Amino acid sequence: MSEDLRPLGDPGSDAFRVDAYPFYLLNRAVGRYNVVIETELRAIGIDIPTWRVLMILGEQCPLPIAQVARLAVINISTMVRIVERMAKAGLITTAPSQQDGRATDLHLTDKGTQTLTAARAKTAPLYRKLIRGISAEDFSKLLSLLDLLHDNLE
Repeated sequence: MSEDLRPLGDPGSDAFRVDAYPFYLLNRAVGRYNVVIETELRAIGIDIPTWRVLMILGEQCPLPIAQVARLAVINISTMVRIVERMAKAGLITTAPSQQDGRATDLHLTDKGTQTLTAARAKTAPLYRKLIRGISAEDFSKLLSLLDLLHDNLE
């Protein structure tokens, strides 16, 4: 049985240790990932927020701008600026939603689909490097634990 490190991750504890605080460790990993991935994405002319939007629309398209913002973890005012930039670059188009005329749907263009394909090719080697040494079981557990942390914040 392993030591219970949860009390050490409690910022209210006198025994608190930053290396046992999951959100510090998550931010450290994401920060490093963003530095590395940004270099790859800039080589094809996009940034991380554009990559997020492309990935989301690559799974399901069209989607309302508000839903894309939520899924991309981008506030709506920032999302509007990203959408304007992406539309100007020819990566997406916007149109009134057929389900709700008050909403604006985002659609990938052919150029957006091509850019998504290029971005996936650029980022795949890093992903493969990141998961190296992680078993299928541990990877599945990691995803479940991250979902649980997210759900506990709701």
